[in-house]
Amino acid sequence: MAQKIIAGVTIDVNEEGYFTNPAQWTKEIAVEIAREEGIQLTDKHLAVLDFLRERFSKGEALTIRSVGNSGIIDIKGFYGLFPGAPMKKAAKVAGIPKPASCV
Repeated sequence: MAQKIIAGVTIDVNEEGYFTNPAQWTKEIAVEIAREEGIQLTDKHLAVLDFLRERFSKGEALTIRSVGNSGIIDIKGFYGLFPGAPMKKAAKVAGIPKPASCV
């Protein structure tokens, strides 16, 4: 298992840089990962990240559609917050494994 130092903390990650232990996540780490992805976190970003972490902790499937139906943001807005590959980027910043729906 690989490790990476983010915001001064050693984090366990896989070969793609996704957390293998979501319990290691903090907001400070999220800010640093987002910065690496070219994203400046806002309250809306944090609300989406909280939603994803909660769904993941319940073992629920994470999809772009579920984010769009969350009541937090619509799908177009989700793409605006995490441009390019919104679910992959959001999962990485949220400190959870890459969702199965992502290739």
